[in-house]
Amino acid sequence: MTTFFEFGLTHDVTKALSNMGFEEATPIQEQTIKVSLERKDLIGQAQTGTGKTAAFGVPLVEHVDTESGDIQGLVLAPTRELAVQVAEELNRIGEFKGVQALPVYGGQDIQQQIKALKRKPQIVVATPGRFMDHMRRKTIRLHSINMVVLDEADEMLNMGFVEDIELILGEIPDQRQTLLFSATMPKKIQHLAQKFMNDPQTIAIKPKELAINNIEQEYIEVQEKKKFDVLNRLIDIHSPELAIVFGRTKRRVDELAEGLNRRGYSAEGTHGDLTQAKRDAVLRKFKNKTIDVLVATDVAARGLDISGVTHVFNFDIPQDPESYVHRIGRTGRAGKTGMAITFVTPREITHLKTIEEVTKRNIPRRAIPTFSEAIEGQQRIAVEKLLHIVEHENHQEYRVMAEQLLDDTDSVTLVSAALKSLTKEPDTTPVNLTGEAPVRVRKNQKNDHKKKDHKHRGGKGGGRGPRRNNERNNERGKQRGPVDFKKKRKN
Repeated sequence: MTTFFEFGLTHDVTKALSNMGFEEATPIQEQTIKVSLERKDLIGQAQTGTGKTAAFGVPLVEHVDTESGDIQGLVLAPTRELAVQVAEELNRIGEFKGVQALPVYGGQDIQQQIKALKRKPQIVVATPGRFMDHMRRKTIRLHSINMVVLDEADEMLNMGFVEDIELILGEIPDQRQTLLFSATMPKKIQHLAQKFMNDPQTIAIKPKELAINNIEQEYIEVQEKKKFDVLNRLIDIHSPELAIVFGRTKRRVDELAEGLNRRGYSAEGTHGDLTQAKRDAVLRKFKNKTIDVLVATDVAARGLDISGVTHVFNFDIPQDPESYVHRIGRTGRAGKTGMAITFVTPREITHLKTIEEVTKRNIPRRAIPTFSEAIEGQQRIAVEKLLHIVEHENHQEYRVMAEQLLDDTDSVTLVSAALKSLTKEPDTTPVNLTGEAPVRVRKNQKNDHKKKDHKHRGGKGGGRGPRRNNERNNERGKQRGPVDFKKKRKN
């Protein structure tokens, strides 16, 4: 696999990607970024959850001239939700370079958008109807746009935006780069490509088989600041023989490993900044069970083949379904079963649904374990230790001492004391971790907005024709009420 450092990107972009936890490119990213950086037109065909936003977002941000006050990039998206998500992701990629992306969509006060446009964003992410409104008002100038992205192109055409897209592309200067991303390739898209693209290269990524049947999967919805305590409770409850904890960034891995050790667990971290010798030493300790918990980034764990891993904890949800499958595949090997528990913040629930769609598995929700459950887990482990000694170890040399103790103390009190001595009480020492920004959804929004429309119509069925007209009208600004979205939080 290719890392983002191998694309020859500017330092500001690679720094942003590293902060976002991107180390290795997904297949669609690996193939499309190379072509896009050469200013060639391309058609990218890939299924849900493959990282398409970064596939066009990285070259889009890389090409922006921050000295110019003009709009240089345009992304057209079918829905307001996708427009906001794409803009947020582009802002994170462009954070250190100083690139600003503005979402523009129907249903939001157009005067508010005009005010935001005066702050001179370099990239606009828009729904077709609202973008045309700005074109008519001349509040968006097209003369400097040199890169256009059609995101979820098949969905935009299904919603009846084909005429709008053709009109928009017809007005943008011919000397531009055009990228088209779509899950399917119907004839309408092929016609659009022939008409408005210059000898585009087609890159199609076939979905991989995702085999994870012998792994029990759960997720816990938890606030970012409570993740670490929840992880500790889970370790106390399950007492895994060998566990891998996945963090999104190198800094996160270091903090987790240090925090776990301060709480009394035997843990070490591994990531790309460590020397190969250090990484090998950590893995040897893990294989030999000198440490119980390995904290790792995706890259550090790639190709990791260690038998006996009983639990995988996704402390940070991965960026795409393939990474999820790769992570949890570290357990449940050689015919054994394994358990994978994923922490999901409230803002990442949609991303979890993407993983469920691609893996074709429903991931059950689990309640946050209580402090009492953690204590009960440790008590159960103490009983198991005591019974193991009774059944499998020689303890004859302690019999005389035991008989003397029983003369002075009743047996229940004595056994209770023995269990207490073997029980590790959960530690509540405060450990502060750096907050991580949530994963942005890279997915085909088709199912989401279908469900919304389906609910709006009040039942099953319904023709696609009326739905298209309604959504086109909505995107032209006829929806009521502004839509608020949270400001991007920096790491």
